[in-house]
Amino acid sequence: MTHVLVITGLSGGGRSTAADAFEDQGWFVVDNLPPALLPKIGDLASLVQGPYERVVLAMAGYESEVVVQLQALRDRVDNLTVVFLEASDPVLVRRYESTKRRHPLVSGELSLIEAIQTERKQLATARADADVVIDTSDMNPHQLTERIVDQFLDISDSKDMRITVSSFGFKHGLPLDVDMVFDCRFLPNPHWEPELRPKTGQDSDVAEYVLEREVTEDFLAKLDDMLALLIPAYENEGKSYLGVAFGCTGGRHRSVAVAERIARMLNDRGWQPRVTHRDVTK
Repeated sequence: MTHVLVITGLSGGGRSTAADAFEDQGWFVVDNLPPALLPKIGDLASLVQGPYERVVLAMAGYESEVVVQLQALRDRVDNLTVVFLEASDPVLVRRYESTKRRHPLVSGELSLIEAIQTERKQLATARADADVVIDTSDMNPHQLTERIVDQFLDISDSKDMRITVSSFGFKHGLPLDVDMVFDCRFLPNPHWEPELRPKTGQDSDVAEYVLEREVTEDFLAKLDDMLALLIPAYENEGKSYLGVAFGCTGGRHRSVAVAERIARMLNDRGWQPRVTHRDVTK
């Protein structure tokens, strides 16, 4: 069965970089595709066998075009994933200023920042309808490529929902591309133990310090029960990707230890989550 993956999102969000990453991994890529052609190309892709069983359609466009054409494509393609790329306003401004390229909405009436904000509003529904949202604000092209390879390289025709468990530090900002966020700052903090401070939640003594506390055990037990209820419900609703994030102050100790433990608990229940630690090296 052909897997069709659509890349869309904000101008300057990294669409071309993502398309190149998929092409380097052997996907057949059609870049800069007009939204009106999306259903027709999707029909053709679904008929192709052999080396073109994985097809990427990268496109820009305004919400009225993107939303309508994506729905038409969903009606035609059984195995479809929509990836929406975005970044913060200041980052997009810096990217356009550094490349000297012109934002497609900039005109005599709109400045660059106004064009970015207008496009963000225009694509709000397309973002909400996407299967995966990736915030590229803190990524350079190499890091975005790594994210694409890590998350999609082993993608299969399975209908099972793909789960990502991640950690982060609140002082570095909330992740924007996850579905559930849990605050771990109520747990005992290894940062205040001199021998543990330079280590991370991936080290056994730090993990023991965080996890072998009554409050942590109670939290994990209740969270395990909640995820056991929610994940099958999300799957039954047809959700393809689920992101669960755990945050602490710096993203090095408590959130990392908890994310690792939750990932193991999900594995024990038969799911195979992907695990990432956004701020563990900061």
